[in-house]
Amino acid sequence: LLLADAKGVTVDYFGDPKFEDELRRAGLYLGSDWSEELAGTCGVGSCIVTKEAITIHQTDHFDLTHTPLSCTAAPIFDTRGNLTAVLDISLLRSPQPKISQSLALNLVNASVRRVEMANLMAMNRGDWVFRFSTSPEFLDVDPDAAVALDGSGRIIGMTHGAETVLARQSGGPVLGERIDRFFDLTVDSLPDLMRGRPTEERLISLRDGQGMFGHAIAPQSERLPSLPRSTAPTAFQGVGGADPAIQRIVAEAARLAPTPIPVMVTGETGTGKERLVRAIHMAPGGNRPFVTLSCASPALPWETLAESATGGTLFLDAPEDLDTAAQGRLLQIIAGFDALPARRRPRLISATAADLAAIVRTGGFRPDLFFRLAAVTLTLPPLRLRQDFDWLLDRLMRQFGHLRPETLRLSPAARAELKSRQWPGNLRELANTLEVAIALAEGSVIDLPDLPPAPLSAQPEPESLSDILAACGGNMSLAARRMGVNRSTILRRARREGLLPN
Repeated sequence: LLLADAKGVTVDYFGDPKFEDELRRAGLYLGSDWSEELAGTCGVGSCIVTKEAITIHQTDHFDLTHTPLSCTAAPIFDTRGNLTAVLDISLLRSPQPKISQSLALNLVNASVRRVEMANLMAMNRGDWVFRFSTSPEFLDVDPDAAVALDGSGRIIGMTHGAETVLARQSGGPVLGERIDRFFDLTVDSLPDLMRGRPTEERLISLRDGQGMFGHAIAPQSERLPSLPRSTAPTAFQGVGGADPAIQRIVAEAARLAPTPIPVMVTGETGTGKERLVRAIHMAPGGNRPFVTLSCASPALPWETLAESATGGTLFLDAPEDLDTAAQGRLLQIIAGFDALPARRRPRLISATAADLAAIVRTGGFRPDLFFRLAAVTLTLPPLRLRQDFDWLLDRLMRQFGHLRPETLRLSPAARAELKSRQWPGNLRELANTLEVAIALAEGSVIDLPDLPPAPLSAQPEPESLSDILAACGGNMSLAARRMGVNRSTILRRARREGLLPN
């Protein structure tokens, strides 16, 4: 059994160790090159050229040293229809009639179908997957083909079997087309085809009238380890959902909350910095004062600042807005905290959307004050990099539920549109957008026409690979899906950029 890459090089191999020498002489070993350019007519090479399952039996081989072999190979395609590998069964000895290899041909075809199906499911956990088959018996366990759909019903991934069937319907490309071009089906009717209904009732029609049985699988939330109860007090439960970067920040914030260590929270405008600050303040419990110093204010309450924050939290909002004199005054007040008993010293927490360290380097902010404020820095990711977007949408929909007497929900198309936006205003912009949509919706479903347009200025700089990997918790597959490339491309780029060892 050989697995070759798209160029015909054997990258994995399984053979009977008793025949290792004989297999090696026949070219059946790890690293062997079965491309047609090198090996002539052969199972793997001919499969790559034809892009079809094929049996090259005995004298069909070009190379005389290969004529004792019988090789049956099938191509493996990725979710975008590109040839990515070949699965091959080769026999040292076999009966002379070529038809004797029918079982091998069926076996590689079935194995490849399952490999492609598993890859599609793994690559598109966060999307609708629609699986279909001509027979209801094996629809839920071993369907013929499948496509992945975005929230608007466009095909964003497919197995080769799906491409073959659907291309016959349209005579053109399949990827990027809407599912209703091929089936009498819309994305809104997918829930009716989930496993809860009997298989026989999930009958749908292709546009040419052919009947198919369908099985829809809803988008799956990313399964991430929950934080232990001791590290995620109630105060932090509204900060974020199943996003690895957010969970890491919450875990660190929960451990820092009972300590007097000064914390600086950074992040773009609207990322939820003040919410995290208040969670850190509230986590230890107790009725302690929370005093906000808006550093951009023209009149700052210096005289009452220390007294009002005693025993509680002093929150410095945008400290980069302090002029030189105000920085000096604040430093004096903070230094005075050292003379207070430990239980009466105000806890310092600051929040900024600026790169305060860079401002220090250019002389715009006092380094001694900076180090007083930023013993540790927690950086919130922008909304466009968060993996808990659905959780945030659902939470905000519940939060704004009081605005309408009936219960509203987002259509799949509206949800997909919201997920596709860049959100330069982050959570604040998302909340405003949903409030407007709830007010404009005429029925119980918020659809595309109800959404206010995205700002024309929403053109952020593209994130670096390191930023995306950080937001994905180092998960290469998630990063690949977010960037729309193969996992191997991410690995190559990560090694080239020094993010992984070569």
